[in-house]
Amino acid sequence: MSRSATAKWQGSGKEGTGHLSAQSGVLKDLMYSYKTRFEDEPGTNPEELIAAAHAGCFSMKLSFVLGESGFTPDQIETKCEITLAAGAITKSHLIVNAKVPGIDKDKFDECAKNAKENCPVSKILNTEISMEATLN
Repeated sequence: MSRSATAKWQGSGKEGTGHLSAQSGVLKDLMYSYKTRFEDEPGTNPEELIAAAHAGCFSMKLSFVLGESGFTPDQIETKCEITLAAGAITKSHLIVNAKVPGIDKDKFDECAKNAKENCPVSKILNTEISMEATLN
């Protein structure tokens, strides 16, 4: 399986603008800029998209891990806070609230730890990055 997204940027880093699109079409020419990334202008930015991806991936992985342990969650809500400092993503913090009938706290903590360590997005946040760069 392969998924893709495209970013198009025009102009300088501070005054330019970019547009993001995803293969699925759920994101289509979504604008981002210096102001949406580093200031408080409304709009998205790469860190927000990483946070959404991590929260979504973790929640789904936790549901699978709970299921493997014999539990079906009523609800899992995960907020992810991405910290960008000194030009690098320095932290991804997951805040999880879940309703899981019949599970005790120790078992839930074990399942959550497993999901945190093994969801695909957790694994990629510290991995090799490859690139093909073409100048037209």
